[in-house]
Amino acid sequence: MITGTSQADVALLILPASDFASAFCDEGQAREHTLLAYTLGIRQLIVAVNKMDAIDWNQQKYEDIIREFGTFALKVGFKKELVK
Repeated sequence: MITGTSQADVALLILPASDFASAFCDEGQAREHTLLAYTLGIRQLIVAVNKMDAIDWNQQKYEDIIREFGTFALKVGFKKELVK
């Protein structure tokens, strides 16, 4: 991952809706990959939420995931106007 990330302009991060808590915990891979991508120079990040069917397409859960990840992305250093 490190070699590919260091050469990329944009990264695609897939977050699991069904198991977001473990993917985004302090030692979770979602957090680690976001921080690593930013550290290696990627300033554009596309985030997708996968496995929505596992949570019955719950809109509130989706919005919670987006809000929590957006807050973290801002702390990492991604620009506020680009985080939605």
